[in-house]
Amino acid sequence: MHIGTAMEIVKIPRMDKRDYDRLIEEGYVCRIAFQGEKYPYIAPFLYVFDGKFLYFLSTKYGKKLEYFRKSPYVAVEIEKYSRDLSSFTFVSLQGYLEEVTDSIEKKIIREEFVTLVKERRLSTNILAALGHSPQDPPEAIALEERSLVWKLTGVKDLVALKNL
Repeated sequence: MHIGTAMEIVKIPRMDKRDYDRLIEEGYVCRIAFQGEKYPYIAPFLYVFDGKFLYFLSTKYGKKLEYFRKSPYVAVEIEKYSRDLSSFTFVSLQGYLEEVTDSIEKKIIREEFVTLVKERRLSTNILAALGHSPQDPPEAIALEERSLVWKLTGVKDLVALKNL
């Protein structure tokens, strides 16, 4: 008689590049974990994806800016799940944030955020997270530089999982 069979742990399957690129393309909200003082600091961000890089807008004040200046190394997490959690996928990328300083590149990225807000019919309340008034038109994102443009580069580790 065999006693004490160990229960086998079922691992969540990994996604292939096509699947996680689709997850990234379909989404627009992520969480970024920064290296904080004692604990990690995590904050939600809108993002745009050009097929190669993730871009974010950051207000020019706050803890995230302080932590970015101290260390640009971050983890970015994007997830999608059904209400009852019968289906879920997520991707976690580890890399570093770089401030985009080229004025043409910044303008292009800002226009991508305007398109995101309009095409996804996002509430203009989101503009407050980007340094603007919710009364401003989305085009204000591209017309004024009230936020910094960050780009995720140097991705060293990527974990992309989905349920069965």
